[in-house]
Amino acid sequence: MAGALVLVGTPIGNLGDITLRAIETLKAADGVAAEDTRRTRALLSHLGIGKKPLVCLDANASARALSAVLDRVAAGETIAFVTDAGMPSISDPGSELVRAAVARSLCVTVVPGPSAVATAIALSGLVDAAYFFAGFLPRQGSKRTAAIDRIASATEPVVIFEAPGRTPSTLADLAQRMPERPAAVCRELTKLHEEALRGSLAELARESRELRGEVVIVLGAMAVAVALPTDDQIDARIRQELGTGASARDVADRLTAWSGRPRREVYARVIAISER
Repeated sequence: MAGALVLVGTPIGNLGDITLRAIETLKAADGVAAEDTRRTRALLSHLGIGKKPLVCLDANASARALSAVLDRVAAGETIAFVTDAGMPSISDPGSELVRAAVARSLCVTVVPGPSAVATAIALSGLVDAAYFFAGFLPRQGSKRTAAIDRIASATEPVVIFEAPGRTPSTLADLAQRMPERPAAVCRELTKLHEEALRGSLAELARESRELRGEVVIVLGAMAVAVALPTDDQIDARIRQELGTGASARDVADRLTAWSGRPRREVYARVIAISER
């Protein structure tokens, strides 16, 4: 029989959320590729699955390591792939492995399971239809600024992943651009201390209590259009961007989308300020 690569969703917190099909798949698999073999071994032990061959495939896995796993699939084995929690390939390793398997015309299938995205959306009460999944934001620099600009311009709800230690700074950055936007900070999903903090971004940014556990931030739909920035705000932003060492062309590209102004106008302002 032909082999298969099976992406298996695992619990995001409460181990009772493992599905019967996931247990059957892990038991029957010839081997398991895991983001962290220690965590996966603990899960398999909890499920009563012992002596299962494990191989590590984390976000830094080499092309050789990916190829070695897919060689086993090509030879007829069934290999289950799991991440530390939730569905593989969603802000977790897996997408590169899937692309490589598809390129080799190998069988790829999914055993669905818990997802922090779907769980937080349901808990927030802020999403009715389409939404924008932003994943983890860049930690600093122009890439972070561009990501927040994109979120601020999105009229649909937005879902963001964040680590607890960086949540306060992320809320502060978001509140600076969208203070009245409704939001929910969901943490410890499916666990004993599950919690959803609700309010405007400005209110949540003032929350001083230390948060623990992985965090999902859900922003509600934009109730009204965001006012376009003034000339003074645009010039201040240009000076800020130029101060990071960015080129005039890159600054103009970023600020055109942010300001809603024609690129020719923005570029002219960038050049004028840079020459001063």
